[in-house]
Amino acid sequence: MNMCITRSIRFLRLAGGFAAAALLSAPLLSTPAAAGPNDAVYMYKAADRDQKLIEAAKKEGSLTLYTSLATNESMPLTSAFEKKYGVKVVLWRTTSDKVVQRAISEGQAGRHIADVMETNGPEMEMMARERLLSEFYSPHLADFPPAAFGPKRLWVSDRVAFFVVAFNTNKFKRSDIPTTYEGFLDPKWKGQLSIESTDSEWMAATIKKWGNDKGMKYFQSLAAMRPDMRMGHVLLAQMVAAGDAPVALTAYNANAESLKMRGAPIDWVPVQPVIGRPQGIGVAANAPHPNAALLFADFVLSQEGQKMFADMGRVPANPKVKTPLNDFPYVMSEASIVLDESAKWDKLWQSLFFTK
Repeated sequence: MNMCITRSIRFLRLAGGFAAAALLSAPLLSTPAAAGPNDAVYMYKAADRDQKLIEAAKKEGSLTLYTSLATNESMPLTSAFEKKYGVKVVLWRTTSDKVVQRAISEGQAGRHIADVMETNGPEMEMMARERLLSEFYSPHLADFPPAAFGPKRLWVSDRVAFFVVAFNTNKFKRSDIPTTYEGFLDPKWKGQLSIESTDSEWMAATIKKWGNDKGMKYFQSLAAMRPDMRMGHVLLAQMVAAGDAPVALTAYNANAESLKMRGAPIDWVPVQPVIGRPQGIGVAANAPHPNAALLFADFVLSQEGQKMFADMGRVPANPKVKTPLNDFPYVMSEASIVLDESAKWDKLWQSLFFTK
């Protein structure tokens, strides 16, 4: 199988044989989660919570974070936490599918290494359904809207990724970019377009927004344009900046903005309809350092941590932290629905863009 492996197939192969295919179509777990070993820490709400949490986290001394947040952003975030609290963060950064693979493989083996998970919403929900995460209380959660929480509150969105059109500014002007995706069906765009190879979620949400007839007709026409399919949103943005992929139809605006802030010849446009993807954070049910894990989650969800996201060109999920990076109409995808319907949309995506 080549680079066009879609999310559900990657999950199935990478997770070491666990039943990903069944999980992708399974309903939400209906039985209540069993009490976790760290619930006394995670759900403590007394007045002395913050003081006790900081003292206990410092005694633990460290935490391990599994994340897909790019290193040029995850490292400053963890460094700020370490400087503030004197608690070391062991950072393991990789792609979202590998976060899931490692977390589930370790969980099945009874190896409890990770304390905190931070990655895409559908992947967070997948780990939640595998009972790898626990509900937690943080005073900062009151700032987040109900839509930011996973179905059983086992994770919360800490940032949002928006699918936007990124373009190389040495090749195109902002005024060249169409205002809707339909504009890219003009023959002049053939050979200029790239798409991230696993973005069936974007297609699904767009078809639902437009309706099946209009949406299916559009994606059939787009597939006929033979866009280049590239794996990895960070890589896709880098290729746009390098001029190797002049226009990316499904770039994350945060990735493009980060490169733009560093002077790269890249810009982005919120071409309608803009689809938003929640990205979340959760604490491990069997975290070996539960106090440090919860303290780190507190930090990321605080206005201080959320402002760091905004300053780095990410979109914070806390609506109280303002940013121009979400100042446009958009539709949010729902992680649980994306997960439940993944097989259906991945099959269509594969047939459109990878069948010659």
